[in-house]
Amino acid sequence: MDDLLEKIQRLMENKSYKEFREICTELNEADMASLLEKLDEDERLKFFRILPKDMAADVFAYLPIDVQQNLILKFSLGEAARIIEDLDVDDAADLMDEMPANVVTKLLANTSAETRSTINQLLKYPDDSAGSLMTTEYEALKQNLTVEQALDKIRRDGIDKETVNNCYVLDPQRRLIGTVTLRQIIFSNADQLIGDIMEERVISVSTLTDQEEVAREIQKYDFNAMPVVDSEGRMVGIITIDDIIDILQQEATEDIEKMAAISPSDMPYLKTGVFETWKKRIPWLLLLMISATFTGMIISHYEEALGAYIVLTSFIPMLMDTGGNAGSQASVSIIRALSLDELEFKDIGKTIWKEIRVAVLIGITLAVANFGKLLLIDRVSVSIAAVVCLTLVVTVFVAKFVGCTLPMLAKRIGFDPAVMASPFITTIVDALSLMIYFSFATALLGI
Repeated sequence: MDDLLEKIQRLMENKSYKEFREICTELNEADMASLLEKLDEDERLKFFRILPKDMAADVFAYLPIDVQQNLILKFSLGEAARIIEDLDVDDAADLMDEMPANVVTKLLANTSAETRSTINQLLKYPDDSAGSLMTTEYEALKQNLTVEQALDKIRRDGIDKETVNNCYVLDPQRRLIGTVTLRQIIFSNADQLIGDIMEERVISVSTLTDQEEVAREIQKYDFNAMPVVDSEGRMVGIITIDDIIDILQQEATEDIEKMAAISPSDMPYLKTGVFETWKKRIPWLLLLMISATFTGMIISHYEEALGAYIVLTSFIPMLMDTGGNAGSQASVSIIRALSLDELEFKDIGKTIWKEIRVAVLIGITLAVANFGKLLLIDRVSVSIAAVVCLTLVVTVFVAKFVGCTLPMLAKRIGFDPAVMASPFITTIVDALSLMIYFSFATALLGI
């Protein structure tokens, strides 16, 4: 790819545009977008302007949103309007949604009335809703068409549709009454009616359905496209699988960032500035640092015990780390199950009972292994070993309980369960493990 990039740069410098276009026609649009992204701003503009016009919009659609914005702002209004006209309307709406309002007004003023109306309609829907994701470019059929007539219609206007693999049967009020695949149409007799071969059990989503719910529905039913209807059942668009892949990636990234105590960001890592990264991370770190002061307060409270048995200090990191790790294991498993709709709040009893049994098995296994190590390697007394091992068992038990309940409670009250991941669980379990440790030490060692 680097050799090809150098060759393209050389061709542009030498103004060998014919050879440049010949190379472009042999490349996939996504590969061309990757090459264009590696160029500097001036080279990108030149690259784009000498692309064959029938490829320009397709290449543009594969570019990251920040690169699209940069190019659009450098285009003349005529060039920008032409690109917007050629883009799929959902991609054009996504681009407009990220642009300043005054720029959007100028750009839309230079597009056709139909394009302008469609984009404005999509921009009215809430962010992350099905309406904001859908495209209005779908193939609609009437149930009284014959298979031959339907094929003629698909040949006529299907070239401008997002997909023709799935066609949607509408009544005169544009209500969705059925679906039919291109495969069904092709393998049916020419004189059969669409109404006779369509699937009447229609599954659809509302324009206000959350994008995560749309993704789950498409995964559940193994669809390539999901029809979107308004509050009166009229069909207004479809959401295709390529949009769902983007949603799944975006939601997974957000969950990972939240689980690491980082505010989610839409920008790629290398394109996020240092100050912006600092803003995303510092609030959580300050909060966790303040909450971690409770750990220091507990240690200060038991200074006398630590003074009498200095050896107890050396086992604090192991106990805190084990408790934090045990809690994190439980919380990550529960958060993932919640995101996949495998768990609901009503399952909290079953979940706690399962994690209790797991905690007992893990706690006993760790305690037995640790007891042998304490006696044979660390050569501490049996009483010290008993304090450490009993603490280990109870800490794992508490950590598993906290790790499984907090995410479920968070979802119940409307918070994202991912927020209750490793950092919070670890902070809470650290404090609890120290209290358990010193309680056992006080009871068994008579401090």
